[in-house]
Amino acid sequence: SEGILSPSMPSSTARCGGIYLPIIVSLAKQAGSLPGKTANKLGAFLAQAQLQTTAHLSSISLTGAAQNTLGLVLAANLGHPVANPWITWFKAGLVPGLAGLALTPYIVYKLNPPEIKDTPDAPKVAAKKIEEMGPMKKIEWMVAGTMLLTMLLWIFGDKIGMAGATAAMVGITLQMLGGVLTWQDLLNEKGAWDTLIWFAVLVAMSAQLKEFGLIGALSAKVNAGLTAMNLGWPAVFISLHVAYFLLHYLFASQTAQLAALGSAFLATMIGAG
Repeated sequence: SEGILSPSMPSSTARCGGIYLPIIVSLAKQAGSLPGKTANKLGAFLAQAQLQTTAHLSSISLTGAAQNTLGLVLAANLGHPVANPWITWFKAGLVPGLAGLALTPYIVYKLNPPEIKDTPDAPKVAAKKIEEMGPMKKIEWMVAGTMLLTMLLWIFGDKIGMAGATAAMVGITLQMLGGVLTWQDLLNEKGAWDTLIWFAVLVAMSAQLKEFGLIGALSAKVNAGLTAMNLGWPAVFISLHVAYFLLHYLFASQTAQLAALGSAFLATMIGAG
């Protein structure tokens, strides 16, 4: 279900924390699994599996996470723009993303096995809840429709000359006109405004650092060190990915990490061939 939602909801935090964590908490409580002594009954497995699954789904589509688009902008600033960005990203991310997605539940199941391995009542409870909710309301159809339209504009927008940001604005405007969102709702999304302001500044800074030669000078220094060590590009590729993975523990946000390190790491990889 998150795979269906992820292309039209470019925030792993919103999907995982806003939608799926409440469902997991509800299922765990029904199974009598709470943080502490009963965590391993079901809750720990569901939470860990969901967290890892969100990471894989963030990488399959360009609009699966906020940092993906920033990555393409940083690459373009280094002279490597990507044509048909959504389709190109999807082709590149599909195989590794689906492979990770298929393996994740099994690996988590082995590393963190739940004590409850069968939940025959869950489908019955879900069916009863859906029946109580009744048919989808007009406003819910509006949400589904605008999200689908936005996703289609993201995928095919370059063919009609529409930028990704414009497509997002179209979706938000339609939701406001349809009464799904109010201006106050948008003002309350402080995290989104933070992202908007920081993205604008960081992307501009990235372009300026390249123009002033700082990124080139930094990557030249690193490349000289790598050349002196006689490392080929595969070794450089692996080393940089291990370093990037370990450095993530210094950042509270994937987007912040990419903004800080992306240009330098990309330039070093390009320099290494």
